[in-house]
Amino acid sequence: MKAKKEEILKAHACRRAIKEFKVDRKISDEDFEFILEVGRRSPSSFGWEPWKFVVVQNTELREKLAEPSWGAQKQLASASHFVLLLARKGDEMRVGSDYLKYKSQEIDKLPAEVEEMKVEFFKGFMEKEFDLTDDRKIFDWACKQVYLPFANMMTAAAQIGIDSCPIEGFDRASVEEILANEGVVDTERLGVAAMLAFGYRKEESPFPQSRFPMEEIVEWVK
Repeated sequence: MKAKKEEILKAHACRRAIKEFKVDRKISDEDFEFILEVGRRSPSSFGWEPWKFVVVQNTELREKLAEPSWGAQKQLASASHFVLLLARKGDEMRVGSDYLKYKSQEIDKLPAEVEEMKVEFFKGFMEKEFDLTDDRKIFDWACKQVYLPFANMMTAAAQIGIDSCPIEGFDRASVEEILANEGVVDTERLGVAAMLAFGYRKEESPFPQSRFPMEEIVEWVK
């Protein structure tokens, strides 16, 4: 157990937001399937899994995405694998939507009475507790859920010696317009929450990893 803890902490300590990767070194299919599987198995509020992962390996599409993605210039050009993490938009996540019915009935296979109870709880959560009352609020909430697999995939990659870079530096409207025009994403239903680049770092970072000390970020209430 001690060795496993040390292994996990070492992976986190070595992880960096890599700006440029080795273009001649690719992640194996087996390793990348493992990373995606960790993402797929991530938790989500109410178990709705309001996400989709699009792995962009097409060079021409990457070049088109580069213009509105100012934070991913070198990563789009050099990453072994480049992932768009999508979040479901307002109409997809409202009570009564086809998506929520499909998830409850076909994926979770909930009995009718259990589905009805879950939906009622979710309705109260949306309207009274979290104020998910318009499209933007719903999309932002769905994006929060996407950050669970977002983090888990980076951690899984680090633990098997694969580098990554989380990316928010992009013009979402412009990126979604490109994806819609290319027929890659139905942007009426899904929006881009974040991007993730994976590969092997071209060079070591000259800056050591820095974090607040534990006593500054953790407070115990006993």
